[in-house]
Parts: sequence; structure tokens; C-alpha cells
Amino acid sequence: MKNPFFSVIIPTYNRKDFLKIAISSVLYQTFPNFELIIVDDGSSDNTHKLMHFFKDKRLIYLKETHHGVSWARNQGLKRAKGEFICFLDSDDRFRMHKLEITYEYIKKYPQYKIFHTEEIWYRNGKMLAQKSYHKKPGGFVFEKAIKLCCISISTVAIKKEIFKDVGLFDENLPVCEDYDFWLRVTAKWPVFLIPHCLTIKEGGHMDQQSKKYPALDRFRIYALKRILEEGNLDQEKYRIALKELKNKCQIYIQGAKKRKKYQEVKYYESIILELEKKERLW
Repeated sequence: MKNPFFSVIIPTYNRKDFLKIAISSVLYQTFPNFELIIVDDGSSDNTHKLMHFFKDKRLIYLKETHHGVSWARNQGLKRAKGEFICFLDSDDRFRMHKLEITYEYIKKYPQYKIFHTEEIWYRNGKMLAQKSYHKKPGGFVFEKAIKLCCISISTVAIKKEIFKDVGLFDENLPVCEDYDFWLRVTAKWPVFLIPHCLTIKEGGHMDQQSKKYPALDRFRIYALKRILEEGNLDQEKYRIALKELKNKCQIYIQGAKKRKKYQEVKYYESIILELEKKERLW
């Protein structure tokens, strides 16, 4: 399509069976004005053969070598023509009115550039109840985003110009790339929460990235150090980020001691010492 309103980007790696469901959930949307970009990040499970089953002209398939999820999303972004960008992980799926309802809210609240929605969670085929701390936030949510990744990448619609302002996904991060991205976004922009469950999230399978990388806090520490060093935070946000970085380092040190990773203990203790110096300068 020459002028799609939405570009939906699905990065995928060896998830042929999940991917078929994800693609179908987009192609059967009640809102037709979109392009769907599949970025195959070097799959070896014949994902490319699956594409023969889909004849929709709105679908773009990019077969790439393996570089990781951040790189794959970035390739989709560079190709995208839509005014708003949506992402969908290949093991998740949209409900059929997802784009239509999102479009209605975008038109009703033009002052917002980032929208996200409620979602339904499944694990091993069973619906999960969400805890109170999983409650989705709206408005200026930097303080909440810094505690945990409170915006699900498969629920969002982001005006494309936002990426020119905050940058793309950090390709150095194999996981927690969404946490890093949302720190940069929410430090500058408010988000609008659409009060409808429009994405279904499937978890529990063994190939999830979070299962491949234990001790995820080391990647969140990287993201916090990065945003502090960039120098773009106001004084209050800087204080919040500094406090959270120190807290995450202390938690990580406790775990590293149990694992007898003494070089890691030394490294993260040095980060805390540097943070304490900065606190004394205040």
C-alpha cells in the first residue's frame, strides 16, 4: 500500500507455528488500511515456506540473517511507511478490532503520539490473572516504567516521528530492549491507555528470550546507566533513575555472590561507589 495508516511489524525467529496465528490475526483485522512487515531474523524452520500460504498484497516479507530481535524490529522500522507503528511478537496475536479501535482513539485524542491497550495473558493454554502491580498506566509514566516494563510492545501504536526523537531499539540488548526503549520514550512523552483488551499474549514456551538469559537485571542496569549518561533527564527523573539503578545493582550483587561471580560483584560495587559520589555532590 502506498499510504498505510498503520505499519504492523512482526519480528520472528524459528516460530513458524506461532507466526501463522500472529499473521492471520493481523490480516483479518476489521480496519483494512495497514501494511504488515514480517522480519524473518534468520529462521531455519522453513518459515519462508509459510509465506506461500498468504497472498495478501499488504504483507511484506523480509528474509534476513540472524541478528536478534532489536535488529529485526529496526529493519521493519526502516521499511515502514505507516503514520503509526504497531509491533506484534510472533507468539502473540491481535483481536480482530485492534486496529479499528486504536484508530478511533488516535483520531479522538490527537494530542497523544503513543497509545497502548490492555491485554489478555495465556500460559500453556490457560488464562492468567494479572496482579495489581501489572495494572497498565496512562499519562506520564516514567516512574512506573523504571520499576518494571509496564507497556507491552505487542499492544502499542506509536507515531513514526517518535523514533526520530528517541532513536531505535538498542541492538546491543538481546533482552530488555523494550525496557530500554520505554525509558527513553516515557522520559519525554505521555502515553494513552486504551481501556480495551486488544492483544492476546501467549507465554510459557521454552524459546522465550527471557528464559535464555537469567539475571535480567544486568540488562536493565545497562539501560539505566545509558539514560543517565545521555544527560537528557530533568532533575526529578534523574533522581528517580539514579535511585533505581543503585537498587538494581544491590539486588544483582546479592545474586552474584550466591553464584560466586566475584568479578561481577566487583564491577557492580564499583557502579554503586560512583553513584554514591554523585549523590554526595548534590
